[in-house]
Amino acid sequence: MELRYMGFLQSQNKRVYQFDCAAAGKSTLHFKVSVDMVLFLQHRVGIQEGPALCARKLNADLEGLQEGDHELTTEDLVAYTTGRAAAEARKAESRKPGPNRRKPDPGQHVSSWGR
Repeated sequence: MELRYMGFLQSQNKRVYQFDCAAAGKSTLHFKVSVDMVLFLQHRVGIQEGPALCARKLNADLEGLQEGDHELTTEDLVAYTTGRAAAEARKAESRKPGPNRRKPDPGQHVSSWGR
């Protein structure tokens, strides 16, 4: 199953993302995922992340055999921002110098080639 983002429709503060779903040997299905634009602001998620988040939501819904309307909810955005914060924390932690790293002695030449 392959999802293809086809654009969006905007009505007031609601955006509806449109996707086509192509499966081998089957006709193309059309899906829509709606989201209240206020949620992006509340959770500090960029609008440009909307299509990818909606595709992820739609994949999960289709794998769970959920039929009917698909909507990106507060819970979806909380899960996304929590995961994003955890990934950023791990990345920051990996940048910290470890206990075995020594600081160079004052006046010691430090070459970037040796690291």
